[in-house]
Amino acid sequence: MYAILTVLAIIYIAPFLVQVATSFKTDVEAASNPISLIPQTWSTAAYEKLFLNSDFPVWFKNSAIVTIFVTLGRVFFNSLAGYALARLQFRGRTVIFAGLIAVMSVPGVVLLIPKFLVINQIGIYDTYVGMIVPLLTDAAGVFIMKNFFESIPASVEEQARIDGAGTFRVFWSIVLPMARPALITIVILSFQGSWNELSHFIVATQSPALTTLTKGVASLASGELSQGTQYPLKLAAAAIMTIPVAVMFFIFQKRIMNTTDGAVKE
Repeated sequence: MYAILTVLAIIYIAPFLVQVATSFKTDVEAASNPISLIPQTWSTAAYEKLFLNSDFPVWFKNSAIVTIFVTLGRVFFNSLAGYALARLQFRGRTVIFAGLIAVMSVPGVVLLIPKFLVINQIGIYDTYVGMIVPLLTDAAGVFIMKNFFESIPASVEEQARIDGAGTFRVFWSIVLPMARPALITIVILSFQGSWNELSHFIVATQSPALTTLTKGVASLASGELSQGTQYPLKLAAAAIMTIPVAVMFFIFQKRIMNTTDGAVKE
């Protein structure tokens, strides 16, 4: 079993190692020997060009701004919606949940044109607002939070209400802290999803000043911004782009598995 896992790990890790190694090669060496893991001549020219002679810092800044706001927004709004569907009794609750499931089954590419029309019609096209607001909630996040809230004993909330707490106070002070594993899951998925988002930014912006990392790296990969193969430049940009997501995952991976946090005995 360990041998099989080792082989699978090598298969998955090898492309990333090739990517990092190639980013430190010269253009000639990268074209002639692209899969070697040790550069014959170490060069940081690709990274210098990215940070000093391109718009890469602007791309990184835009992605960071969007990702931070989208992640915070999804944690808050997905939690509110999940709690409402899990605990509050109101007319149309079943229909709304069915609609949520239906939205999850629709491919995102189908919604690109309607999304562009709505963004353009309400006047937020080519702005940070147009980049952030449509991503502030997602059906999968609401579904995850709803299921987790339903697993929390209702007796905890009843005791808080006996003490005079209102609905939002119960949600914010009692239930939400107990949902830490689900919240961490939402943080990781939201951060990764918004950081790697491409299709939405294609239809929401056109200004070079609002280009994100995904659009910029896609332009590099297509050869739009450079001549020749430019393998070190393209792979250096891709390597830097993967760092924040990898750091976020390794920081929270232990907590995301800790589903016993906040468990209550009845």
